[in-house]
Amino acid sequence: MSLRLGDTAPDFEAESTLGPIRFHEWVGEQWCVLFSHPGDFTPVCTTEMGAISRLKGEFDRRGVKVIGLSIDTLEQHHKWVGDIERSQGIRIRIPLIADPERRVATLYDMIHPGDTSTTTVRTLFLIDAAKRIRLMTCYPPSTGRNFEEVLRAIDSIKLTSEHCVLTPANWERGGDVIIQASLSDAEAGERFKGGWRADLPYLRFTKDPSVR
Repeated sequence: MSLRLGDTAPDFEAESTLGPIRFHEWVGEQWCVLFSHPGDFTPVCTTEMGAISRLKGEFDRRGVKVIGLSIDTLEQHHKWVGDIERSQGIRIRIPLIADPERRVATLYDMIHPGDTSTTTVRTLFLIDAAKRIRLMTCYPPSTGRNFEEVLRAIDSIKLTSEHCVLTPANWERGGDVIIQASLSDAEAGERFKGGWRADLPYLRFTKDPSVR
């Protein structure tokens, strides 16, 4: 199954390290990051679990739940969590889905035969409260992800969902944003009382409307 931006994230039932879940019900009215690991007891994955666990409070503040997955058993997950906590020095409070039969991995197209026929690639989905896929990334098993960038993308997507703006390259929360080209100057004047600067007729910068 090939998923695209805007598609409804498939629902599923599975066991996790924090108990059984029905995915859509578990997400509820919040947003969610679902990310896969190539496997338990692997070095890059171990550092990733430590990194995202340290940022759990930042995801919580944004109303975003986080859940991981690999095609290993629940028993293996619990053993691996012990390794992560010892080596990374942090308690893991992010659930890990057990998917030994690869049902969820197949449903979300997490196995790429051209790269590896036996493990998931590092796939990440950002799913909104309406269960729509808003962001997808795929990394090879050898390359760890930057979860600060995931937070930055969440900030951008949430901001641009609520206001008629876009975010420029390398934007960070609080930085200037771009007024949508579809808005006329008159319409922009109604929405953005603080005004804007126009570098080009279609490139108008204004202050981040979420910052007061």
